[in-house]
Amino acid sequence: MAKRVFLIVLDSFGIGAEPDAAQFGDAGTNTLKAIAGHPNFRGENLARLGLFRIDGVSCGPQMPEPVGCYARLREASAGKDTTIGHWEIAGLLSPEPLPTFPEGFPRELLEEFTAQTGYEVLCNRPYSGTQVLRDYGEEHLRTGALIVYTSADSVFQIAAHEDKVPVEKLYKICETARAMLKGKYGVGRVIARPFVGSCAEDFQRTPRRHDFSLLPPAPTMLDMLQAAGKATIGVGKIHDIFAGRGVGETIRTSGNTEGLRVTLELADRDFEGLAFVNLVDFDMLYGHRRDVGGYAAAAAEFDAWLPQFIEKMRPDDVLMVTADHGCDPSYTKTTDHTREYVPYLLYGQQLKQGINLGTRYSFGTIADTVCQALGVSVDVAGCGVWHEIAR
Repeated sequence: MAKRVFLIVLDSFGIGAEPDAAQFGDAGTNTLKAIAGHPNFRGENLARLGLFRIDGVSCGPQMPEPVGCYARLREASAGKDTTIGHWEIAGLLSPEPLPTFPEGFPRELLEEFTAQTGYEVLCNRPYSGTQVLRDYGEEHLRTGALIVYTSADSVFQIAAHEDKVPVEKLYKICETARAMLKGKYGVGRVIARPFVGSCAEDFQRTPRRHDFSLLPPAPTMLDMLQAAGKATIGVGKIHDIFAGRGVGETIRTSGNTEGLRVTLELADRDFEGLAFVNLVDFDMLYGHRRDVGGYAAAAAEFDAWLPQFIEKMRPDDVLMVTADHGCDPSYTKTTDHTREYVPYLLYGQQLKQGINLGTRYSFGTIADTVCQALGVSVDVAGCGVWHEIAR
């Protein structure tokens, strides 16, 4: 049995289109293949864990005898977004996709938003987060109306200049929107998007983004671990994704580099339970912006970090590396997430080496394996693999 599990989600690190990808408009997508051939990419340590020996992976450096166990996971839920992906990782399936609004939000909803907040609305269309500032930022400064927009994801985003609407006020507005957006309007996330700058040419989003997520509709592994007296530490946006439910300690980060530093620091701490880490830059900075070189460089940063972490691992530690969906940076038909398999890599001194676990249906395989490793009996979606890999 393990004492500590470090579960790291490389946000959007897909490894090839799932069989139903065409239904999502994503036939032929492959995030890993898109970056593996770029000069910025390095993957030797991921290869040592078995990444390039996973079913269906035909790129990257090969390692004859990997030290990790490895699998390909197929999503069982009806979605390809961050919220549904993380919920399934935590053992909660979503048979219906979260609502999206490709034509913008209904007039009656925005009228209610204005009535409750006192703010008029600009835009109300699916939009790039940077382009929307160029197109509507100056009007926002002139009129005070909030920039409300969405994307292909299930999100209600509110952008406001920090000098016009102080960040704490923007957060309160988002809380009001979150309380409104239920039922058929129950988007996965309401996102505060503060920005600064003097004009369209220099508007920039700030790091004070904050996500207000839909509460998971049922308990997840986080709740069950807490009930068993285990620590649940959320790093990055884990707290936001689960609306704080089941997260005992939250450590917010500004991006991948800080998330990796925090995870190294946690390796030096004594706790018993789960450290659940999200590395958001893969998705937010590089996947959606279709920046292949930036995505490849982010993968190289993680790859270079791995030996430092592995050196700090204790005999009863387990490292798990996975993803929540794809976001192929070479797929230019959209800037949306892509419906892809995700990797599942496991390493620890208690584990066997080089075990190919094949292809497993449901990201919930992770939740069940985490709980098995920590000796907690749970009822979650997915069938764990602990008994196949423990020495």
